Amino acid sequence: MIKMKKWDDLPKSMKNDEVKKYYDVLQHKKVSLFLKRFFDIVFSLVGFIVFLPFLLIIAIVIKIDSKGPVFYRQERVTRYNRTFKIFKFRTMIQDADKVGSLVTTKDDGRITHVGKFIRKIRLDEVPQLINILKGDMSFVGTRPEVRKYVDKYTDEMKSTLLMRAGVTSEASIMFKDEDEIMNKFVNKNNSVDEIYVSKVLPQKMHYNLNYLKEFSTVKDFKISMLTVISVLKPRTVKRLNGSKNEI
Repeated sequence: MIKMKKWDDLPKSMKNDEVKKYYDVLQHKKVSLFLKRFFDIVFSLVGFIVFLPFLLIIAIVIKIDSKGPVFYRQERVTRYNRTFKIFKFRTMIQDADKVGSLVTTKDDGRITHVGKFIRKIRLDEVPQLINILKGDMSFVGTRPEVRKYVDKYTDEMKSTLLMRAGVTSEASIMFKDEDEIMNKFVNKNNSVDEIYVSKVLPQKMHYNLNYLKEFSTVKDFKISMLTVISVLKPRTVKRLNGSKNEI
């Protein structure tokens, strides 16, 4: 679906005054929304074809490195509060989410040797081209959270569910080293989950909500380019955004 749902057709959990403000903004950007989905389909299809040989190589290396499936499939939440299963290369031990938190911290022992390298240059996200083709995700948009965290959203945060979840965003660039940030706050009195919801999530949502207000095809292009730079030259991004991260 390219067009937005009518207000009356939105899930009850999203119908509040805060969401309505963002809904009205996006209603005036129908052309940009159409182009967004058009480019998602075209570039994800081309990307999948180009990356296919690399995907096969990475899959083989993952299987050799540790026991478990090649892909990590987890339920996440996307547009209109709908649940879907995300595709990611597995970078942690099998059943990692059953022996620890749903978010990772620095030096997390559940991450495999190959996983550390894959995560560093974000190759684990490449299989999400499948999710983009299926319409579950977009190249740019709020990173999809698990239901556990979505249930903690404020009324305003629910506005991010007006658009498809994204592979990258300004928030994900700013919090590229999220595990290190989390590590600063975790202690015996606060669990990883508590820290994420109280400290990290609100800050990420600041960028995500601002994205909705400023959404445009040009904005998406800028974020995409900044993502490439953040992977190839992370220090450059830190200089450009140094003072923005409040945590």
